[in-house]
Amino acid sequence: MKLFIDCRMLGSGGIGTYLENVLEFLVKENDCTLLCTSSQISKLEIYKSSASIIQTSIKTFSLKELFFFPSSITKIINKCDAFYTPYCNVPCDIKVPVFTTIHDIVFLDIPGLTSKTGILIRKFFYQRAINKSKVIFTVSQFSADRIKEKLKLKNKKLVITYNSVPKWFLENAASQKSGQSKDNSIVFVGNIKKHKGLSVLLDAFELCKKNRLDAKLVIIGNEKNFRSGDDETAQRLQQTQDQNIIFTGKITDEQLCQYYKKAKLLVQPSLYEGFGMPPMEALSCGTNVVISDIPVFKEIYEGFPVTFFECGNSENLAEKITQAFTLPDVDISKLPQKYSFEKTSQIIIQTIRGCL
Repeated sequence: MKLFIDCRMLGSGGIGTYLENVLEFLVKENDCTLLCTSSQISKLEIYKSSASIIQTSIKTFSLKELFFFPSSITKIINKCDAFYTPYCNVPCDIKVPVFTTIHDIVFLDIPGLTSKTGILIRKFFYQRAINKSKVIFTVSQFSADRIKEKLKLKNKKLVITYNSVPKWFLENAASQKSGQSKDNSIVFVGNIKKHKGLSVLLDAFELCKKNRLDAKLVIIGNEKNFRSGDDETAQRLQQTQDQNIIFTGKITDEQLCQYYKKAKLLVQPSLYEGFGMPPMEALSCGTNVVISDIPVFKEIYEGFPVTFFECGNSENLAEKITQAFTLPDVDISKLPQKYSFEKTSQIIIQTIRGCL
């Protein structure tokens, strides 16, 4: 199968990680042409001998992509059997079957994350992707249900392609010393957006300290993109005098593994997620997790050794944190083998082949 893959989202957060990990299997089993920007070419070096690579300066979701995409590239796309993108951006003038991915529609579901104009723009791109797609992929049944609720599918098929822990992360976790002692840290991985629930965790942490729990809270995230969408929580953190609340700033993958391995707990107090990767990463490092009982976490983490708390309830979270501090470390060998990017890639490949 000749497959054209838009790789311009490589390096852009969770979507880039998703693409990077399915790409290995897509290229292995198909005759692929990969589209990237000059800044991403180094990430595709490993595929030089097995795939064709095309560079462009045109950005995703730009006017040029919508109306003036180079005919030299669309001619190559239209000689392939299908066009695949890991997100919902689709260049103009594509004649072959299109397969897109909508990871979540959080901006349509959670008020205040963006302006009314921002909501309309995102809804336009989501709906445009659906209109142009043969099949739409998403990363959980929860996201599929929200897409059905908020957008017009027009009898288009939605296929779930679950996320997973990247292979390089598992290798980093395995290569580090096993049996190292845990410290008293609670880690939070993410940004300051209202749907991440960090304010709930901060309230719970204060309650834990009042109850004499000896713990520190480590907040892990890239400072450049960290304070976005929840000014009240951001200001609260800037003004805190608590020496037990620590910001790491941007860290490497190896450092993230070390924080997970040393931590007593990861807490993910999200109000909304499309999937939610940090708990799975922490579990793969042998660390217990406390997560909100939102529908997507109930779906994704069914059968995993996790502790649920009542979403938005800081008092209940404080109780669950205190209880989870007494749990033994997670036995990695007993974790369910439900998710892998190889399985996800096979679903993508078989779905596209089935449509063709």
